[in-house]
Amino acid sequence: MAKKENKAQHIINATLKVKHKEYITPHYLRITLTGADVPLFAAATVGENNKIFIPPVGVNEIHFPTFENGKWSYPDAAVSPAVRTYTHRGIDLEKKEMYIDFVAHGDNGPASAWAMQAEEGAILGIAMYGLKTELYPQADWYLLAGDATAIPVISAIMEDLPDSAKGVVHILVESPREIQTIYTRSKIVVNWHFYDAALQNTILEDRVRETTLPETGASRFAYIAAEFSAVKAIRNYLRKEQNWNREELYAYSYWKFGTTEDQSAIERREEHQSIPN
Repeated sequence: MAKKENKAQHIINATLKVKHKEYITPHYLRITLTGADVPLFAAATVGENNKIFIPPVGVNEIHFPTFENGKWSYPDAAVSPAVRTYTHRGIDLEKKEMYIDFVAHGDNGPASAWAMQAEEGAILGIAMYGLKTELYPQADWYLLAGDATAIPVISAIMEDLPDSAKGVVHILVESPREIQTIYTRSKIVVNWHFYDAALQNTILEDRVRETTLPETGASRFAYIAAEFSAVKAIRNYLRKEQNWNREELYAYSYWKFGTTEDQSAIERREEHQSIPN
């Protein structure tokens, strides 16, 4: 899978405002953002990760970090925004609208709290690459697996796949009330699974292990996005037990049980970089 260019000059920053909010399910919230700078992101790939910048309470401006002379400079702590990773869910250039989906899991995290409390006109900083990138490669067969945090990227992939694509999707959510419609022209089957009372379990890994994988020789690709331990277990299963190569698999952990994104970011990054070719 092609990698994004890691060059700061390709990053676009913009401050957008809340135009509309809609609960797709009881815990899945879509925010419509608007602003004159929305067209700057016209080339950005829907489904790719972006960064959101949430201003501190009482601060009415987004203070973005700046990149000069090969170094990043960050704003003072008093005005520094909380930074989180989210998915570019969609864009409407004519309406100057951008869409970002949030898992509304209470006020114990800055992004969820902001999304649930934000009113029309509230500001949010957005940063992403202004380049077209490859979200997934062409293949005969796809395995897509994730929890609620992965629904935006899984939906973006499913909407883009051709009608000839085959495969399986596994999505883990809290309850049947969290099921939502995912549009696709493909022949891929979507399976919804639900947490048990323990929450910390191996449901997603178990469903992937039960999936009949294509025979060796067929082109295949897996996109895995979920909690840290689930992603690690599924990646190990495909790479070590099923002998998939690195190019056939993209695995990304959005979060880790018991820690915030800030606390888990270093560990998640180090674990990802340790993966052999």
